[in-house]
Amino acid sequence: MKQSIQLRLGQHLTMTPQLQQAIRLLQLSTLELQLEVQTVLDSNLMLEPDEGDVPPGEASEAAREQSVKDEDKRKDSQDSAEAEVTSNSETMPDDLPVDTNWEDTYDMGATSYSTPADGDGRDFFETHSAEGQSLHEHLSWQLDLSPFSDEDRAIAEAIIDSISDDGYLTVSLEEMLESLDLPPEREIGIEEMQVVLRRIQHFDPVGVGARDPAECLSIQLHALDADTPWREQALTLVEEHVNLLANRDYNQIMRRMKLSEVELQEVLKLVQSLNPRPGSQITSATPQYVVPDVFVFKNNGKWQVELNIDAAPRLRINSHYASLVKRADNSDDNTYLRNHLQEARWFLKSLQSRHETLLKVARCIVERQRNFFEYGDEAMKPLVLRDVADTVEMHESTISRVTTQKYMHTPRGIYEFKYFFSSHVGTSDGGECSATAIRAIIKKLVAAEKPTKPLSDSKIASVLAEQGIKVARRTIAKYREALAIPPSNERKRLS
Repeated sequence: MKQSIQLRLGQHLTMTPQLQQAIRLLQLSTLELQLEVQTVLDSNLMLEPDEGDVPPGEASEAAREQSVKDEDKRKDSQDSAEAEVTSNSETMPDDLPVDTNWEDTYDMGATSYSTPADGDGRDFFETHSAEGQSLHEHLSWQLDLSPFSDEDRAIAEAIIDSISDDGYLTVSLEEMLESLDLPPEREIGIEEMQVVLRRIQHFDPVGVGARDPAECLSIQLHALDADTPWREQALTLVEEHVNLLANRDYNQIMRRMKLSEVELQEVLKLVQSLNPRPGSQITSATPQYVVPDVFVFKNNGKWQVELNIDAAPRLRINSHYASLVKRADNSDDNTYLRNHLQEARWFLKSLQSRHETLLKVARCIVERQRNFFEYGDEAMKPLVLRDVADTVEMHESTISRVTTQKYMHTPRGIYEFKYFFSSHVGTSDGGECSATAIRAIIKKLVAAEKPTKPLSDSKIASVLAEQGIKVARRTIAKYREALAIPPSNERKRLS
């Protein structure tokens, strides 16, 4: 084979550092973007927060003047306070009568106390929240406040360690007894462990440490006042007929307990007021707040989209440091400043590109799903990433990055961008129906069904078929499970 040299022309995409930075910023959420901006501000001296139109030199000078004024005011207030304390100490007698009030001798009228407010003026308890406490920590705290012997405390600690997040005991007492590390001369029986378990079951929340739902509900009912209406009947129901209650066999329950339908409704109302998972009340998870990226509102009959200015970081190049860059100077200091200036410009350009792409995709989604904003979930249209990509002339991967962890504030609530994308189902007239719209219809049908005769999946499929929507029964079951709607036999209840 003869070797030769050939010249070919071709195109290929090079992942430059600038392009990699733009792609990374595009897929960041609002909170992650703020952390990224703060990191860049700490590492690049050319960038600074854009807090107004005041030049950096004038802003720093004004800040210094304000600092001097604040220091003078602080000294004056401190001198006046010391003078007031000295004056009051001179006029205050050494011994006060027993029936004398402090305010009668020491004037408190000029003294005022105020709660320190945050910089944004919000309430202290709104901006400061303590870390969540786990169920194990909550029970251990109560254990430290309860009188226990050393052996009983060891048993109680073993029981608390075996309680799940829902509040149920996951290990039997026999297995727990074998794993206890106690002195050989101290023999402990199951009866003593049951006594300790009963004490823990009355910790807060009541019912924690139960071994099954029936025991959990029974503990909560025993904790109620003895004169609580229908308490005895509810105890009989959860202790003797819990299987019938789980199967919703109300006719058999009424026959065995000799109750009328109205009386059984009152008993069920009391049982439903209890918590079958008491451990869920105590959680260590901190709330996750969602910051919308865009706002959608209706103005003069048209839906408009605006970028959330508060969530978008505002940066600018420091003019003072930028003026120090010299064109023909190749010194190390000048090269350092020039590199930082170029990186700052790239970062600002990537931020601007992110905002423009985000706004362009949001407007396309609102335009495609206008019926949703007008009429709700049932009017949602099928939409895939390719539809938006073709409209805004971008690649599908770019649309996927834009719609991940990005949120839209609408009059109907806050939705993630991906909520508006769904597959389609064919209709009898040749059209298409969104899967989101079908789920909304299923939810509406279940909400309007008769309690004594709930709709089965086959019945829901036939109802949708009458509306021209062809959906299989297994698809209805999949959508119903996604909506956390139980099957028809579990939805049955008294009228």
